Amino acid sequence: MAGEAHTVHDLTPEEVSKGIADGKYLLVDVREPNEVAVEAYPDAIVVPLSTFDSADLPDPAGKQIVFACRSGKRSVTASLAAQADGLAYDKHLAGGILGWKAAGLPTKAG
Repeated sequence: MAGEAHTVHDLTPEEVSKGIADGKYLLVDVREPNEVAVEAYPDAIVVPLSTFDSADLPDPAGKQIVFACRSGKRSVTASLAAQADGLAYDKHLAGGILGWKAAGLPTKAG
């Protein structure tokens, strides 16, 4: 809707990691398959931004969806797109996988 303000909330890697461990967050990686193949988040669902459709998002089943990407730009775009479709998914991993690794958190080979 025109004029409707959407906000995206930054979460730190530590907050996201703890939220996943606590069953509070569902991580959605919006990077492309070729990027995910090189390095992936351990517990993420992949929904690439290039073909992003809110209908492709998994049912979070009571969890809060948190978007993630490489550096934190595409995850904001995905969150805004989901909000534009009427979904209350307003959280993203600030700093992306770069920040995730900088915080010492594990990644896996895709």
